[in-house]
Amino acid sequence: MATDNTEISHDFPSFFKVYKDGRVERYWNTDFVEAGVDTQTGVQSKDVVISPEANAKARIFLPKIDGPAKKLPLLVHYHGGGFCLGSPFASAFKTFLSTLATQANVIAVSIDYRLAPEHKLPAAYDDSLAGLRWIAEHSDGKGPEPWINEHADLGRVILAGESAGGTLAHYVAVQAGAAGLAGVAIKRLLIVHPYFGAKEPDKFYQYMCPTSSGTDDDPKLNPAVDPDLLKLKCDAVLVCVAEKDGLKGRGLAYYGAMKKSGWGGTVDLHETKGEDHCFHFFNPKSENIGPLMKKMVDFIQLN
Repeated sequence: MATDNTEISHDFPSFFKVYKDGRVERYWNTDFVEAGVDTQTGVQSKDVVISPEANAKARIFLPKIDGPAKKLPLLVHYHGGGFCLGSPFASAFKTFLSTLATQANVIAVSIDYRLAPEHKLPAAYDDSLAGLRWIAEHSDGKGPEPWINEHADLGRVILAGESAGGTLAHYVAVQAGAAGLAGVAIKRLLIVHPYFGAKEPDKFYQYMCPTSSGTDDDPKLNPAVDPDLLKLKCDAVLVCVAEKDGLKGRGLAYYGAMKKSGWGGTVDLHETKGEDHCFHFFNPKSENIGPLMKKMVDFIQLN
């Protein structure tokens, strides 16, 4: 009997739908831009392979260096996209990270990770942590990537991400502390419009992560119940939310949990009025992008 390959078994608007025959169709596809010199900022970028076995990659952004070479703080970035969309090699992230690297004078590495639903969670979490472990291999100046050996100060590391990428950045920071990861010193954690859990089951997340309840009893979705939260190793956290973002409440809950946790660092909150989720990507002409970028730059600048 022939199978109707147009019948949909799961549909998550704005993200993807799954057909009965197992095919996955995304509602939008991520574009790809080649690495190279950004004409607006002079930032150089290159793509590197982190793990040939897993086909794991990253894109590195090196700001224009004037004067004698010196080591720069390292920003480790995790892209958003609901764990199922996006890529470090997209035009939006090239523009964003080139600007951030220039204004904050940091070298940036955007870590790629396997996407759901083809790769069920926690694959994205595992890949994100593996990316930081790969960076730590350069602590003696003899790692596999010359740009990190020559230009990155692994004693001044910032983890950052927006939306699902913010969730991943937090997870990596906690796991690095819990594991006592040597070779990197995380100083800042920048969480922008994060994707965390609520009391009601998140069917979208449950589909991507069948082992999760999809509620706030899952430590990955609710840091407040994570037994390792106090092992987070950094000096400061900045949580950014947007007034009209449906995930604003989750960001505020995360901020509150960090404030109450007693983990030892400082926690700050920045809210952008009149804007929606990740507006700095989706609304590129917004006059509110400048103030948000300034807040992020001021936070990640490490002298």
